[in-house]
Amino acid sequence: MGGGDFTVTVSRKEVVAAVLPVQEYWLPLSNLDLLLPPVDVGVFFCYKKPHDLTFGSMIGVLKEALAQALVSYYPFAGEVLSNSAGEPELLCNNRGVDFMEAYADVQLQNLNLYNPDESIESKLVPKKKHGVLSVQVTELKCGGVVVACTFDHKIADAYSANMFLVSWAEMAQSKPLLVLPSFRRSLLNARRPGSYDPSLDGMYVPMSALPPPKAPQSGDDLLINRLYYVTAEQLSLLQSLATSKSSPCKRTKLESLSAFLWKMVAKSAVTEDANQKICRIGTVVDGRKRLSSGDEVKAAMMASYFGNVLSIPFGKKTINELKEKPLSWVADAIHEYLEGAVTKEHFLGLIDWVEAHRPEPALAKIYSSGSRDGPAFVVSSGQRFPASRVDFGWGMPALGSYHFPWGGEAGYVMPMPSPVRDGDWVVYMHLSVGQIEWIETEAAHIFRPLSSEYLNLSNSD
Repeated sequence: MGGGDFTVTVSRKEVVAAVLPVQEYWLPLSNLDLLLPPVDVGVFFCYKKPHDLTFGSMIGVLKEALAQALVSYYPFAGEVLSNSAGEPELLCNNRGVDFMEAYADVQLQNLNLYNPDESIESKLVPKKKHGVLSVQVTELKCGGVVVACTFDHKIADAYSANMFLVSWAEMAQSKPLLVLPSFRRSLLNARRPGSYDPSLDGMYVPMSALPPPKAPQSGDDLLINRLYYVTAEQLSLLQSLATSKSSPCKRTKLESLSAFLWKMVAKSAVTEDANQKICRIGTVVDGRKRLSSGDEVKAAMMASYFGNVLSIPFGKKTINELKEKPLSWVADAIHEYLEGAVTKEHFLGLIDWVEAHRPEPALAKIYSSGSRDGPAFVVSSGQRFPASRVDFGWGMPALGSYHFPWGGEAGYVMPMPSPVRDGDWVVYMHLSVGQIEWIETEAAHIFRPLSSEYLNLSNSD
């Protein structure tokens, strides 16, 4: 498909700080922040060439709006340092955000978006070297623009980053902020005395109990990045296949797609004793609504809470079971493990579990579950990704996507809404070469490579 062989030249680097001075202070991380490994998350937006704006004027709008947005989102202008207990803590000192301007000698329609390793990684999404957030704005040969950010996951989950991105766009259009972020850590305080279900010991693990990291992967085990689209019709078909006749309610589209992928990943395992091995799937659950269950005041506070409010429960089955059983059985298994984690008690227990293990760092067990004892991957719903609202004044993006090669041994999949067709999904996959090859061979009718034709980019110049 081409479009990966291009050069990006950074023309300017500067630091954008909040437009108002910030009183320097330390903001502790919550117990749920502390469960995140030290990884950065990338997100990017591709815009067609605007009719009446130069690249210079767009840069001016973006920088000025960023400086304004950082007044409310001041943690993004700080830096993460270790405190006396050895735990990370956020120094809100308005050091600012590294902001890069760049030029890429490629047209938007020729970007190989299907293969972000070629087009996005190390080219259009910045590597964060300092602070909490980095921004790169790249002008393309056709006059199109890519706005990309990388942020520290310990400081923000996708829900929080989405709030910030929409606020940044609102500032650019001189609109009032619809949501003001809250950093009220007491919302996530541990209970006294604490208590948690022993099942959390199977879901989370102190880092000291982890086996040493494996040697670098090669060949089929190497994790790569791809972007696909799935049509609304295929999603509906998967949903009907994933819902057993005896089930009182339909399986969700996310459960259905996850079940299909779980079967695919299991079928792609080709080692001698593969059938007896275990294959794991995790699902990222946002706890904001769960923690406020029924309490309208707390619901409003949690809706604007900035930080991490995530859990990653997972299910495990033998590869043989996943190969042999119908899709509805696999979807039921996903529904079952999720039921225990979508409760207020699960999140309160998780906060208490972290408290009981501090200051020892810990993380979700599935993050470090890789090919040692069978394949593993995590699905995170990006259905609330507000790409269409990230309009800085020159129109909605032709594509917005997260980019998250997260460094764990497990794979990572994020479905997001399609920018061009209601009901379709754009699906980001970070899986092994062998798994991707199997999916592209066996499920090419479902996962179609994301192309400029699908995104209507051919008229971008």
